[in-house]
Amino acid sequence: MKFGIENIAHSFATARQQERAALMPYYPVGYPSLATSLEVLVTLAEAGADLIEIGVPFSDPLADGPTIQKATQVALERGASLAASLEQAAALRQRGVVLPILLMSYFNPLLAYGLPRLVAEATAIGIDGLIVPDLPPEEAGELASLCQKQERALIFFLAPTSTPERLAAIPTQASGFLYLVSLTGVTGARQALPSDLQSFIARARAQTSLPLAVGFGISTPIQAAAVGKLADGVIVGSALIEAVELASDPCQAARYYVRSLRQALGA
Repeated sequence: MKFGIENIAHSFATARQQERAALMPYYPVGYPSLATSLEVLVTLAEAGADLIEIGVPFSDPLADGPTIQKATQVALERGASLAASLEQAAALRQRGVVLPILLMSYFNPLLAYGLPRLVAEATAIGIDGLIVPDLPPEEAGELASLCQKQERALIFFLAPTSTPERLAAIPTQASGFLYLVSLTGVTGARQALPSDLQSFIARARAQTSLPLAVGFGISTPIQAAAVGKLADGVIVGSALIEAVELASDPCQAARYYVRSLRQALGA
């Protein structure tokens, strides 16, 4: 098994062969405890996730809504950190998880840790890529270069408000896949999908052959199925956290929720 960009491409290709979108759940390290988050992450892989987005808790998560803000604050109070997130990714590999692992972190923790050190350790662990929501491509030169040398993906974002110029430029700097933000605003479960989502995905599709994964606001199996008909990947986070929060058995809740999404996506 070769980790990195090749592993990500393999997961999207496998889902495509099965005529469905890939499922990528997001879950923060340390919520509601470090021990529980590791078991939930293992459960996500067992329940049918195609890729896993591991959230690094941060004190000022600007792109995240109240559900993720609350969960990451609890995680920070219980000892979560970038180092702990790397340890949990390593533990997933040690427990036999081979599907792609994406580390989602705001830029400040990465910078404080040291970018060369971070990418070297992530590569040694078997992390396949980084998702950094507050790092625009124009400012990503050092991290992009380090990731490229190690064949790790650095995921960039496109939003419905992206200009035609950015829609054309960002895919040329991207690797792994493109993260399409389905709506303007922060993460969180929504009652309905944006009316302009189909046209937004079509505009992005015209600019790149990279897989397109859609996140922000997807919560129900019906919504996941609708997005899955348009995009290559479906990203869920807040609704998964809410399911775990309300459950007496977090892993059972995570398993049920992920399986319901995977069933909705097909195969």
